[in-house]
Amino acid sequence: MNQDKNIVVIGCGAGGGTAAQFARKTDRKAKITVFEKGKYPQYSKCGLPYAVSGRIPEFKDLIEFSEEWFKKANIDLLMETTVEQIDVKKQVVIAKKGKEIIEKPYSSLIIATGAKPSIPPIENLCVNGVLVDGVNVVRTIEDGKKIHSFVKKGKNATIIGAGLIGLEMADSLHKKGMDVTVIEALPNILANTLDEDMSNQVHEEISKNISFFTNHLATKIESKNGKIHSVSKKNNETGEEEDIETDLLVISTGCKPKISLAKSAGCKIGKTGYITVNERSETSVETVYAVGDCTEYKDFITKKSLPIGLGSIVVRQAIAAGVNSAGGNYKLPDGVLQTCTTALFDLEIAAVGSTVSREDNVSVVSGKFNGSSLPEYFPGGKPITVKVFVDEETGRILAAQAVGDNAAQRINTFACAILSGMNIETLRKLETAYAPPVAPTLDAVTLACDIVSMKMDRRRR
Repeated sequence: MNQDKNIVVIGCGAGGGTAAQFARKTDRKAKITVFEKGKYPQYSKCGLPYAVSGRIPEFKDLIEFSEEWFKKANIDLLMETTVEQIDVKKQVVIAKKGKEIIEKPYSSLIIATGAKPSIPPIENLCVNGVLVDGVNVVRTIEDGKKIHSFVKKGKNATIIGAGLIGLEMADSLHKKGMDVTVIEALPNILANTLDEDMSNQVHEEISKNISFFTNHLATKIESKNGKIHSVSKKNNETGEEEDIETDLLVISTGCKPKISLAKSAGCKIGKTGYITVNERSETSVETVYAVGDCTEYKDFITKKSLPIGLGSIVVRQAIAAGVNSAGGNYKLPDGVLQTCTTALFDLEIAAVGSTVSREDNVSVVSGKFNGSSLPEYFPGGKPITVKVFVDEETGRILAAQAVGDNAAQRINTFACAILSGMNIETLRKLETAYAPPVAPTLDAVTLACDIVSMKMDRRRR
């Protein structure tokens, strides 16, 4: 390895921090510098709702790698330091810490600038460019602490956006004793994760705890004494409007990538508006890598570019960038599977495969199985629903969804099958573990596959 190698990382989130770590593992002698704009080193953004609920006792517990850890790893971590310019010709990063200007040369550069919350056009949401008191986003520890400061038992909380993060936050606020209402512009919750029938199953279950207004837009807010008092919602079908009193408003309507540095450095920006990277996490600019929420990569099935937002994919990208920037050779699979999971009000939800794969020019056959986690005769079984999507022509598994007991591990089985290009006829014959107190003779995974296989057989007759 080159003793004079200078690796610079912009951002110390899950992407930047992990990239720095794997660069160090690959080259013990390289000089590695990480610039972080915020106050905290690498921490879990995914854990924010659980710090709000108190399941994670302190927000500081979200920090995965401390400043001391980076110091011991001989990685220079500069906190509260903003990178203002990348000079690609000179291979120099120009940053500012307070009044100090820092110029850092690099042999390899990793951009991990992440994303910022996307704010919908809601009237009166901001005063002088600042969100009204009581209106919050969910992105940083500071955001989490602000939300936590408004949490009071018996008060009203409103969430805008019924995606994974919005519903996780709804769950957390409910657990703190708040009355929670969710406003979603689309007809269904979890629209980017589940099909309508699977989504409806989740909706029905968690509606026992919180109120939903799907197919509604949040249009404006009203404040009293400088704090939010109510939010107005409009029915997309009828146009009818109604005010909801609220003490806390949480906006969870997606993110926008922070790409200005990459764009000014000449990195290609894809059709989705994110930085384009390849299987080595390389950008279009030589010696410059990018990882995380500011990037796009192709879908494993459709090969269409998709924004990266899942922490599991970010970390994989970061491993590639870290290893390759230090002279190693690490390649990602030929696309992302988008395997995801969560638990909402003790209901486990998981999915693999982009919903795009079911909208493409492919004839898709799906099958759904509703069953129990244990044999029907054995007490204590929990409901599980599994749905699988298959290319009718080839029998190749495209996607799967699960709601209920041990959904994540069942979806992990499908993820393995998709990655290996497995045919439905092979997976349906998978020999799964069986014992009455643990699992049924035939698992829901194989039984859902059986349903698809029989559908396909009937169509061929």
